[in-house]
Order: sequence, then C-alpha cells, then structure tokens
Amino acid sequence: MVKALGLFVVTALAEIIGCYLPYLWLKKNASVWLLIPAAVSLALFVWLLSLHPTASGRVYAAYGGVYVATALLWLWKVDRVPLGTTDVIGASVALCGMAIIVWGGWRG
Repeated sequence: MVKALGLFVVTALAEIIGCYLPYLWLKKNASVWLLIPAAVSLALFVWLLSLHPTASGRVYAAYGGVYVATALLWLWKVDRVPLGTTDVIGASVALCGMAIIVWGGWRG
C-alpha cells in the first residue's frame, strides 16, 4: 500500500508539473521553452500510470484521491495559498475514498 501511495504521489506531481509549466507560459509570460519539460513531464505521468498492477479504471479512480491531496499541497507550497478547513476535509475524504478502492479491489 505504501509503495502504491508513493507511486501515486510521484504520478500526481508529474501531471501537475506537466500542466503548471504551460500555465506559466500562457498566464505568467514565462518562456515558451517550458513546454518541452511540460511535455516530458506529461509523458512521464502516462508511463507512471502504466506501472500500477491492476485494472486501469481502478487505478484512475484511486489516483484521483491522491491527486486531489497532492494538488492542494501544491497550491499551499508552490502557489503559497493558505489551505482552509474545507480543503483539508475534502482531501481527507478523497484519500479515504482512495483507500477504500485500493483495499477493496486491489486483490488481482
């Protein structure tokens, strides 16, 4: 479970970075060259999703919970936006949902 969670977090970071860099280019006047590492990061994201050992639909559903929590941590640490109580509660609910999916259906 810990290994899968770690893989989900790395996968979420690859997706967030792959989307954040074009955002910087489009909205913050950053260099167009950021699109190259963005494309690499998104390709890494897809490859990382393929490493999970179960049906893709279940992986995507479980990954969604980890993505929500990781995106909120990104908001807090990178964008420097303070998280509210509802952010923390929402991320907790999403992670509980992910845990239910993984423990209930990850048998094979």
